[in-house]
Amino acid sequence: MAAFDPWDPDFLADPYPAYADLRARGRVQYYEPTNQWLVPQHADVSALLRERRLGRTYQHRFTHEDFARTAPPAEHEPFHTLNDHGMLDLEPPDHTRIRRLVSKAFTPRTVEQLKPYVTQLAGELVNGLVEKGGGDLLTDVAEPLPVAVIAEMLGIPEADRAPLRPWSADICGMYELNPPEDVAARAVRASVEFSDYLRELIAERRENPGDDLISGLIAAHDEGDRLTEQEMISTCVLLLNAGHEATVNATVNGWYALFHNPDQLAALRADHTLVPSAIEELMRHDTPLQLFERWVLDDIEIDGTTIPRGAEVAMLFGSANHDPAVFQAPEKLDLTRKDNPHISFSAGIHYCIGAPLARIELAASMTALLEKAPALALAAEPERKPNFVIRGLEGLAVEV
Repeated sequence: MAAFDPWDPDFLADPYPAYADLRARGRVQYYEPTNQWLVPQHADVSALLRERRLGRTYQHRFTHEDFARTAPPAEHEPFHTLNDHGMLDLEPPDHTRIRRLVSKAFTPRTVEQLKPYVTQLAGELVNGLVEKGGGDLLTDVAEPLPVAVIAEMLGIPEADRAPLRPWSADICGMYELNPPEDVAARAVRASVEFSDYLRELIAERRENPGDDLISGLIAAHDEGDRLTEQEMISTCVLLLNAGHEATVNATVNGWYALFHNPDQLAALRADHTLVPSAIEELMRHDTPLQLFERWVLDDIEIDGTTIPRGAEVAMLFGSANHDPAVFQAPEKLDLTRKDNPHISFSAGIHYCIGAPLARIELAASMTALLEKAPALALAAEPERKPNFVIRGLEGLAVEV
């Protein structure tokens, strides 16, 4: 019987049989190794993402002592300062205030205006891959596209962009379950370096504002929509991390799935109008973000089980996206799937603010690859990253 074990390489290779076992065993189960309540079914995950008795933080209402939790070690403080002031880990009213400001940069009109830039950049990156006769789809196309787009939005000069992805990768290591101390140390170091860089950039933008998001946040602050400098720094880091991490992994996970489902890849190559539904199905089929955690601020009940205040709930996105109560033949990759209410972008007040931009980026790179590399093929079986929460590959070697 498949077992839920986030540190087992066999589970990481394919967690979906274990999810089926979890769903069969009930709507909620306590998991002692991480001291969390696992929620595997789509209806419950969807409802809990909108449940106001849960929060991404509890510190707006309670102390660590109230929740019988110990404060993070002092040496981890730079990471937590950075993380805890971003809107993903805030609750109203702070979350509402920051999201309102940032959402101005992600209106449908603003995102649509980015489409020509995204399409051109995707084409250039794929041309480079084709000219070499192949390469690593991760480093040649999947990574540089969304990193460049979000850096462009923020106004980070091209010459400064090389450390962005390594900083992001190190910080995101802390989102895994029970991260080891060396991972935490790298996250702390990256948090300090990234924060120091942004502090200098924000100071420069105060003197010389431009047509970018950082300048816009400074202007909004000066007009009375208050953002502390730390909130500004944390928001920029969050936008960069969230603005590319899922897109990178959705790209390589998706193409890997296509290579292993040649009938679906052939259908896509024959009909490029399938690209929009293909993107939704690939994000459902192998979900880039497998788990989303929330704190119980007031007791909740799931299927007769009371989950007390102070507990932590782990909503299993990957499992919810394979729930046969919602998706017909969920293990099957079907690029023509019509009814596809996947929750890969979350839901409720923490629904991914960049989802429309992510879809444009995914469509641009997929279309460019279909058009410019119609015989794209897997050159070697990839290694999977030893991560559970953020699911991706170490690389994806392809030939054209």
